[in-house]
Amino acid sequence: MTFAEIASALPPTAVTTIDGLPFPRIASGKVREIFDLGDALLLVATDRLSAFDVILPDGIPGKGAILTQMSHWWFAQTAHLIPNHLLPDQAGEFARRGLTNRDLQLRSMIVRKLKPLAIECVARGYLIGSGWTSYQQTGEVCGIRLPAGLPQAGQLPQPIFTPTTKAPKGQHDEPINDAQGAALVGPALYERVKAASLALYQFGHDRARQAGMILADTKFEFGTDPAGNLFLIDEVLTPDSSRYWPADAYRTGISPPSYDKQFVRDHLLALQWDQRPPGPRLPADVIARTRDKYLAALRNLLG
Repeated sequence: MTFAEIASALPPTAVTTIDGLPFPRIASGKVREIFDLGDALLLVATDRLSAFDVILPDGIPGKGAILTQMSHWWFAQTAHLIPNHLLPDQAGEFARRGLTNRDLQLRSMIVRKLKPLAIECVARGYLIGSGWTSYQQTGEVCGIRLPAGLPQAGQLPQPIFTPTTKAPKGQHDEPINDAQGAALVGPALYERVKAASLALYQFGHDRARQAGMILADTKFEFGTDPAGNLFLIDEVLTPDSSRYWPADAYRTGISPPSYDKQFVRDHLLALQWDQRPPGPRLPADVIARTRDKYLAALRNLLG
């Protein structure tokens, strides 16, 4: 789909619940609802928004469709690097299962049933966020020693792989090193996902650069089938799983502006909120500006 087609189909109000489907709901996450189709899974991205691990009462209209369509685009772009969990004929799958609602289609993926790995696979090309904090304290990120004197938001000599645990709901993921990651998933599989993550990051970085954006870091998830084949799953290279910066505003020594929910974080940090549920309501201008950021990232990629 073109950017114009996606943008014109977005709902005017946030869709935060998915009800009325004739399939068993097997999981409900911060953003996605997962339904069992028998031979496959239906992943539906709502417009819910979380910050500091709390789902906020206000969503971002169309966010789920934007993220899903961006993932579809990236899955197609990266299919030569690694297979993904999408069933090949999404339109045919929707029709076969009676999913005719256009908004639902835009925010949905019908995918293979796979076994997710027990780690989240983070690739970093720039020194920012928790990586910058760790570097300032120890000179390392996830046990990887980096050269001295790197600035905040500086590009690393080469991208690094910094996986985390998958924490239970309500808890925070914890960074792990190579030895810990290999212990969780097995040494051979760990090396496969490490190589795949770095290859995907480099490809995403280069493509984003052509679109006027810098991909600073990103999170991938992988799963395996019964035969042990590796697949890219979940969402991929979206503003919810990745940190994108506008290339024309990039400079080191600061935390550059990003194409994500930073407006929301900044607003919440200015409030007297203890970062525990329930979250505060969001002003209309924060919602609108956040939506514009998601749309801008999609527009840059799709043209």
